[in-house]
Parts: sequence; C-alpha cells; structure tokens
Amino acid sequence: MNKQVVKALGLGIILGATFVAGLAFNKGDKDSPVEVMEDGRLQYKWYSTPLPKSMSFAGEKVPLDRWEIRERLDRELLMNYYMHGSTLYILKQTTRAFPLIEKRLKENGLSDDFKYLCVAESSLQNPTSPAGAVGYWQFMRETGARYGLEINDEIDERYNLEKSTDAACRYLKEAYAKFGSWTAAAASYNCGMGGFSNQSSFQMSANYYDLLLPEETNRYVFRILALKHLLGNANQFGYIVPPGEGYQPVPTRSMTLTESVPNLAQFAIDQGTNYKMLKLLNPWLRDRKLTIKAGKSYTIQLPQGN
Repeated sequence: MNKQVVKALGLGIILGATFVAGLAFNKGDKDSPVEVMEDGRLQYKWYSTPLPKSMSFAGEKVPLDRWEIRERLDRELLMNYYMHGSTLYILKQTTRAFPLIEKRLKENGLSDDFKYLCVAESSLQNPTSPAGAVGYWQFMRETGARYGLEINDEIDERYNLEKSTDAACRYLKEAYAKFGSWTAAAASYNCGMGGFSNQSSFQMSANYYDLLLPEETNRYVFRILALKHLLGNANQFGYIVPPGEGYQPVPTRSMTLTESVPNLAQFAIDQGTNYKMLKLLNPWLRDRKLTIKAGKSYTIQLPQGN
C-alpha cells in the first residue's frame, strides 16, 4: 500500500471520528451526558441514582417509607455508585469468592444477603485494618479465636475464606439469638454485641432503624444495602464485566499434612510448585514453616496437575 493511500485512510479516520464525536457531544444537546461549553471544554453531567421502591435485608423489610431511612440509603448509594474502578474490581472478585461464601452461608442456615456484609468489610480481599482486623470477614484476633479460628505465629485462619465464613456465621447466629433481628446482628458485627446491646438498652429498642448509633454503625447496614443494590443490579447501573473476564476459582488439589514441614519453600518445590504459589493458595500459612503437633493435621491446596 503506497504512502498516499495510507495518508488518505488516516485522514478519513480522523474526519470520521471528529464527525462522530460532534454528534455525540452536540453543543445544543441538553440530554447528552457530556456537553461542549462555549470555550470548548467538555462538561460531564453526574446524576444521582434512583432509590429502589422497596428493599429487604435477610428477609427483613427496610422501612423506606421513612424520610431519614431513604436519605441514609441515598447517601451510601451515591458514595458507592461513583466508585467505578472499585466496583468493577469487586465484581471481578465475586465470580471467585461468592460461590464458596454462598455455599457456606446456605449450609449454616444464613441468608445469601450476608455475602454483601463480607464485601462491605473487605471488598472480597484479605486486608489488615489499622485496628488489626484481618481477612475477608475482618476478625480481630480475640474474636476470631472465640468463634473457632486457629490464630498463632504460623497459622491464621482469618485468612482462610471457608473457615472465616463459618466463623462469621457462628457470630451472626449468636447475635440473632440475642437481638432477634438479622439487621441488628449485622449492625453488631460492626460495633460489637456489647456496643449494640448498650445502645439498645439505653434507647429501649432493638430495632436498628430506630437507634442512634456511632456514625460508622449508623452507616454500616446502609452500605451493605447499597452494595446489595448496586452489585445485584450491576448491568442496570452500567457496571459491565464481559463473560469470561471475572476472576475464576483456581483449580487446585488438596493434600493433608500430618507431619511438620520445616521449610515450606523446599516443600513447595518438592510438590512441583513454588513458595509464592503455595502462599497464594494458602494465605493462612503465615510463616516459612509449619509445625504440626501429634494427632493434628492440616489440609493445604496445591495447583491442580502438580
């Protein structure tokens, strides 16, 4: 192809793009999401997202007929709706994490809605908060141990999604038995059963929507509701993750260990993988070795095929 043809094609592409852009950003089109100003600047328009007509959490109705409840939900929808990159990243994580979380919630007799509590806590990652809360469900050390998680210098099951989900279920069922409401149980996950109980006793109500709580807890359940609404209706709100682009569960095989492993790097190599992959698949392993006491065993995950 000669240079003149290439130049002509290039000029045609530029003119075509300019024409399309002109149609898209019509200066006089007040309904366009982008408006061209007099000085040539592009002015984007930002809209609030409409509130749902009705909503529930774990089978309990959200009283959207009350003005203060609508405004509190509206605040969290606005704050989360425009976090596009974060929301898309969470959506990509859901295809890997939600199947296991949903399975554990169902087997523990809890509503599927509690998976959004996990999103609110950690964005489906394994972070450590400034206060020391760890993992997908953000357990403090003492609380995690109380609900059955092993936590020491070598092992921290707060990083184990399956076991920490089961621990969260145990907490939430205990809180429900105490307060008689799944919404109150969810709120107490943020401020603690003691904190919620103290406020409930003083204000003479166990209804989350009737209580004045610390600001973080005031917003907590509404953030969960906003995440449920946005993630549960992602396509409607313009969050598009094409098929196949969500992160998938990693194929693994299980191995049960009954004897101590003095060097996890060497162990990984002996199993046909490496230390990095061993730690990625088993983030609950927190040291370079694994000490196993007599009569105890641990099940680890290894790359399938190794």
